[in-house]
Amino acid sequence: MFLMLSCFALVASGLGCGMPSIRPQVREEDNKIVNGQNAVSGSWPWQVSLQESGFHFCGGSLINQNWVVTAGHCRVTPGRHHVVLGEHDRQSNAEQIQVISIARAITHPYYNNQTWVNFNNDVTLLRLASPARMSSRVSPVCLATPGSDPAAGTRCVTTGWGKTGQTSSPRYLQQTSLPLLSSTQCRQYWGQNKITDAMICAGASGVSSCQGDSGGPLVCERSGVWSQVGIVSWGTSNCNVRTPAVYARVSYLRRWIDQTVASN
Repeated sequence: MFLMLSCFALVASGLGCGMPSIRPQVREEDNKIVNGQNAVSGSWPWQVSLQESGFHFCGGSLINQNWVVTAGHCRVTPGRHHVVLGEHDRQSNAEQIQVISIARAITHPYYNNQTWVNFNNDVTLLRLASPARMSSRVSPVCLATPGSDPAAGTRCVTTGWGKTGQTSSPRYLQQTSLPLLSSTQCRQYWGQNKITDAMICAGASGVSSCQGDSGGPLVCERSGVWSQVGIVSWGTSNCNVRTPAVYARVSYLRRWIDQTVASN
């Protein structure tokens, strides 16, 4: 696949953020997204598929009943693109998915993909045209708070329908566990100028996010609660599993996210 805790209020549901009703099954040995592992259906209830005319092109995460967070470089356009919630098997007609129009797409004002710094501040917030209906298969993720990132080496999980070793478009939602890297470690791979404070790195461990996973979540678990620490952003063009993938750092972007949600 390609490329701490505070909860948004969850209206009309007894579930808290970051607490799936269907328990994820993540094993250390199941550590590949390129050549990936199928997720348990419904175990990542915040996972979003962004689609155009029924075709998946990016991921995202539900953060409350009205908002989804994704990557700026996904270039989401209201009226053209849709949010799909509750999906696992992209070929199934039996799943009770929710297809919701997008009222607004608000990209970080300092998002930058035009310079040597790749995709800095790579985040877009999507205001849904109608509220998501919360259920055992649809609920929000918690978001990392400023300064709360887990230590380097912590194993976290990324999910999506991006390219794998077998296909460019897998049928089932894929998942993998992978370790976080420190900024110093990541800069040893990518160089001092490419990795900013708005980025966090993970992988270089035999796994990678890949094209189609962009905008999706990198989540870490603590005491049974999952928080999103990263948004799939960029990496090598061939999804090299020995090079870390780069994610937008949610803890760094959290204040902008909160302010944007509150004022819109």
